[in-house]
Amino acid sequence: MRGTPPRTPPGGAQDGTRNPSPGAGTGTDRPRPVWSRDFALFFGARAVAQLGDTMLPVALAAGLLQQGYGAGAVGLALASTSAAFAGLIVFGGVVADRFDTRRLMIGADLVRVCTQSLAAALFFSGHVVLWQICAIGFVNGVAGAVFQPGVAGTVPRLAADVQGANGAIRVAEAVAQLAGPALAGVLVGFASPGGVFTAHATTYTVSAVCLLLLRLPPRVRSGAARALTGGRAFRADLVEGWREFRSRAWLWGVIAVWCVYMITVWGPTIPLVATEIVQHHGARSYGLVNSALGAGTVLGGLLALRLRPRRMLRAGAFGVFAFAAFPMTVGAGLPVPAWGAGAAVAGVGMAFWSVMWATSVQTQVPADVLNRIHAYDVAGSLAMMPVGQSLAGPAAGAFGSGHVLLAAGCMSFVVATSLLCVRAIRGLVRADAPAAPGQGGV
Repeated sequence: MRGTPPRTPPGGAQDGTRNPSPGAGTGTDRPRPVWSRDFALFFGARAVAQLGDTMLPVALAAGLLQQGYGAGAVGLALASTSAAFAGLIVFGGVVADRFDTRRLMIGADLVRVCTQSLAAALFFSGHVVLWQICAIGFVNGVAGAVFQPGVAGTVPRLAADVQGANGAIRVAEAVAQLAGPALAGVLVGFASPGGVFTAHATTYTVSAVCLLLLRLPPRVRSGAARALTGGRAFRADLVEGWREFRSRAWLWGVIAVWCVYMITVWGPTIPLVATEIVQHHGARSYGLVNSALGAGTVLGGLLALRLRPRRMLRAGAFGVFAFAAFPMTVGAGLPVPAWGAGAAVAGVGMAFWSVMWATSVQTQVPADVLNRIHAYDVAGSLAMMPVGQSLAGPAAGAFGSGHVLLAAGCMSFVVATSLLCVRAIRGLVRADAPAAPGQGGV
């Protein structure tokens, strides 16, 4: 979630550098519009792959339970992927900045075509061993760590309107989150869990084909680190990426605040909300509340397509305030319709923040270190989430789930206020803002 410039940053001071145009540092003087042929291919690749990824938890749960395993096995299988992803993504960022990101993403997709096809074969055979599924998940996590850093660097190379591109991708992700679990449930019912894994492998095939047809403009490559080879080059790239990250106060400031958010808000909210709703109102109510959250996320993405605030992170921070509606309505014991309304409000706010944040990183960070910075962003976002999740149960046992959720809602206000209190964050001006003072937006 962050980035930083070393030496002399392009177009500004080190704690808030600005590219002179939305395409600065991308290697082209005139970036392509959002809905060019190439962005449409990239959009299709991301949308289809995201649809497959949202089907995976349903497939794992249904398949492992049918094989006689319990919920702990499902969690272990999912954790094998997330652990590999979180542990290696920083290194994946170094690789993505040094090599051809399109080829790396295609290779990662093809690896996952093979792993998910193998998983499908195991489930179709009826002979599933947990360690095999965990090993497949670990390989998927490694492939994801290679794939994901390149996503951030690809968007500004394809679209002049980076915010519009991020908004469109966010809407597609939200739609996938709504449709994927439902589609997986249908496939499990009419075929088997193996059928879901087959469909998942197919989505990666489609993604790889779209990326294969993609034509990316050349990327500007700098210097010193690239003149080195082998282990010395890798270490030099890591050092350069850390220096870029550390030199921008707005970047590491958001990451630091977000670590607190993951521990005190997001981490405990997701498991406790699920437990509260399912225990007291059933799985159907939980599905309806999740649908409301997804619908709000779609609306938030559409809102981010239209609003063009001059200070994007300041505007996005107000979206973080909105997330408080989700845990607080559940924690207060309000009726189910109120929970749905709170989830929808939360979805709008968090989708708006995510687009403002992604666009800020992609337009403020030099292109030749952007993949590494995005890797730090993702790693920082994920690092504290397991801590929050692990503390949720003991905290609920000591104080009650309702009180913990109300506290999480209050912490949403604290986190959003903290973002607004940091001058480097609230004062960051969008990279394509008019030069004249006082123009435009929030």
